[in-house]
Amino acid sequence: MTIEVFADIACPWCYIGEAHLEAALEARPGLGVERRWRPFQLQPGLPREGTPRDAFFEAKFGSREQMDAAFGHVTRAGKAAGIAFDFAQLSGAPNTTDAHRLVLLGRAYDREWETVEALFEGYFAEGRDLNDALDMVAIAEHAGIPGADAREMLGDDRFEAEVSQSQTIAQRAGISGVPLYLFADQFALSGAQPVEAFVAALDRAARTANGIAPSDP
Repeated sequence: MTIEVFADIACPWCYIGEAHLEAALEARPGLGVERRWRPFQLQPGLPREGTPRDAFFEAKFGSREQMDAAFGHVTRAGKAAGIAFDFAQLSGAPNTTDAHRLVLLGRAYDREWETVEALFEGYFAEGRDLNDALDMVAIAEHAGIPGADAREMLGDDRFEAEVSQSQTIAQRAGISGVPLYLFADQFALSGAQPVEAFVAALDRAARTANGIAPSDP
């Protein structure tokens, strides 16, 4: 069974959704599941170096008060999922092209999901700058990617085409927000759904793979 995960590293609900999916997979250990990261940028037009934190988020939410309220809501949801968000440490609003490229490099080392986790944790909990080469190399090494290869990739255009292609595929499919999870090329689950919703989706996909109608028990 494949699960295509359309997500962005700078998306807190994608981080929460990933934690919920991990918990669902732990509840169904017998399933043979292959997860595939599909790059999606919520802000593809940001400068390659990113943009300052407060200016971006105050413009997005309308005021500092509304920004703080939104961050508080996400922090509480994250705590329930075992995630320690620290929005006070956010380095800025990053252009996530290089973050997606690092995930694809991680795939080459069989460290795809370790890289996803390291990027989420680095950005949302540790204040890492996803547009800073030193921070990105440190994240790569934490995920098990050789630092020299990560450094070299950040200096070239490896995986640029794949990131752009994934964005185009998502847009043509009508995907305008993430996270979105495509189960076995059959049906999708959108948003950071509860663990129970992911378990139900896994069960449905397993029944479909076994030739049982999705509505059957």
